[in-house]
Amino acid sequence: MNPLRISVSVCSIIICCCSTWAAADIGVCYGLNGNNLPSPEEVVALYKQYGIKNMRLFNPDPSVFQALRGSGIAVIVGVPNEDIPTIASTQAGAQQWFEANLAPYLNDVNFSFIAVGNEVVPEGDGTSIAAAMQNMQTVLKTRNLGGRVKVSTAMPLTVLGTSYPPSAGQFTAAVDGVMRAVLAVLAAEGAPLMINVYPYYGYVGDPANVELDYAIFRSNRTVVRDGGLEYSNMFDAMVDAFYSAMEKAEGSAVGVAVTESGWPSAGKGNLTTVEIAETYNRNLVARLKRNTGTPKKPNAKIDGYIFAMFNENLKPGDITEQNWGLFFPNKQPVYPVF
Repeated sequence: MNPLRISVSVCSIIICCCSTWAAADIGVCYGLNGNNLPSPEEVVALYKQYGIKNMRLFNPDPSVFQALRGSGIAVIVGVPNEDIPTIASTQAGAQQWFEANLAPYLNDVNFSFIAVGNEVVPEGDGTSIAAAMQNMQTVLKTRNLGGRVKVSTAMPLTVLGTSYPPSAGQFTAAVDGVMRAVLAVLAAEGAPLMINVYPYYGYVGDPANVELDYAIFRSNRTVVRDGGLEYSNMFDAMVDAFYSAMEKAEGSAVGVAVTESGWPSAGKGNLTTVEIAETYNRNLVARLKRNTGTPKKPNAKIDGYIFAMFNENLKPGDITEQNWGLFFPNKQPVYPVF
């Protein structure tokens, strides 16, 4: 997550959009940037205690994988951004990464996605992402795991040069080529693009002009009208801006997966209170459980991952970065969601 992402016009959870109407799955991102966090075994027990069936890990971690053995929790595991060039360079590089990090746990850890990088662009060089994704997909196929584990990559809102209104969503010229290559890989494999969606940044970037109720799912009226589409919450507008950008980049056949969303409970005065964070995340969960799509894609199921499980005291950046958690390190809720 980049604390500098701010957008008024549109947009850790994962939103997988598909045509089925099964009950939505809701997960939570598990970060490890703290020196006072519970043991992985305690964390897995906490997920199970609260009925959280999905976890996102930003990096492979043997101690966490060991704790996950036999738990049944579905896991998105990230490939660190710095590992992408090696994985992209040769098929052997991808195979070596997989064997070292995931292969020992295949029999009893339920891997659902491999996320090849998190927010590599627009700040970094994304030219290797598509090749790395393709090589990792080939590794999965050689192990007959192509139907069980999907490969994607997570993108921030800042890959959009235009985001308002949602129908005008378009990738920046700098990342358009990268996004087209990524979308082509995803379309060929039937996997979603992972996107990180934070109405929080849209609100704190311009609180005088952005309605808090619109940002936290509390508005009961249309706030944004885009042609024939009406938006009462910023979350849906952000997701639809991505859809519009993807269509313009020949990615209309690709769904999306929102792999992070949340609201910090401290750090910016009255913009980051426990009450606001609780309202956002509880309303987010309620929105996901309704199994409704966005105005642009109404027939799409949405699954999601909240960011994040714990307040992490070693996260860099301003104090808000250490206060995104649903739980304190002592395993007590910051506020009730589940």
